[in-house]
Amino acid sequence: MSYEPKKAAQLIASLIIKSGGQSLNILKAVKLVYLIDRESIQRFGFPILDETRVSMPKGPVNSTTYSHINGEYDLDECGWSEFLEDRENHKIALAAEGISIDDLDELSDADIQCVEAVWDKFGQLTQWELVEWTHDPKNIPEWEDPNGGSTVIPLQRILHAVGVEDAEDFVDTAKAHRAIDKSFERARVH
Repeated sequence: MSYEPKKAAQLIASLIIKSGGQSLNILKAVKLVYLIDRESIQRFGFPILDETRVSMPKGPVNSTTYSHINGEYDLDECGWSEFLEDRENHKIALAAEGISIDDLDELSDADIQCVEAVWDKFGQLTQWELVEWTHDPKNIPEWEDPNGGSTVIPLQRILHAVGVEDAEDFVDTAKAHRAIDKSFERARVH
């Protein structure tokens, strides 16, 4: 497993499509991406996106996806810009008109189910209502106030919060897969 920027871009594109518009408020998109990953963890025991999640002042965030939104990576090189434009006026937009769910080939049917479930529950909320909702420990007990900075939310904490049994075994398995992936990548480079 490793972070897939194109898949993350398609996940955000799916939210823009669900909204019925061409763009979506960035803060709202970031909150919904976290909630979709959390939904996947609850349903299937693993997130859609393989990345670190952090507690930030406005709630939980998928950190690598957030860095991509902020343009900290080459968005053309990684495939992000095929689906999303650079952020502008606190919004992220589809790269072209006519992008549909059928174009989002990196997302599985299970991923789309998680998108739909989260959109049905939270799509009508504003970004500020989502911030408030994710700050409530009854809703997102894994988020902790980082006092102006950011702190890592361990996957194990999310697994426990959503009621996944054997969270420790899952984390060990995920780490083993990452180690294999890294060894494979090193072998390909040499």
